[in-house]
Amino acid sequence: MTRIVFIMPDSQRIEIDAQDGLSIMECARRANVPGIVAECGGACSCATCHVYIDAPWCGVLGEAAGMERDMLEFADSVRENSRLSCQVKVTPDLDGLTVHLPEGQV
Repeated sequence: MTRIVFIMPDSQRIEIDAQDGLSIMECARRANVPGIVAECGGACSCATCHVYIDAPWCGVLGEAAGMERDMLEFADSVRENSRLSCQVKVTPDLDGLTVHLPEGQV
């Protein structure tokens, strides 16, 4: 299992054990993390699983590209470190990954 930390807009931390091979979104929904609505179920067509990747991890994950980048145009408060959590697969290399939830989603 890979540990992922979600930071809520009020600074509350929610740490989960994420199953490798699933997306961050799938793991968050299984753990009932608030703010990860994922209306489309991971099809990259709604932007309701928008997260901010903590700065130290941006280089590991890289920037959004293709459909994900296009879909982020529909999200609120997009930043350079914005990603759709449905498009990021959990791997052991991401152990300790920290993501922040946008205020408008919680």
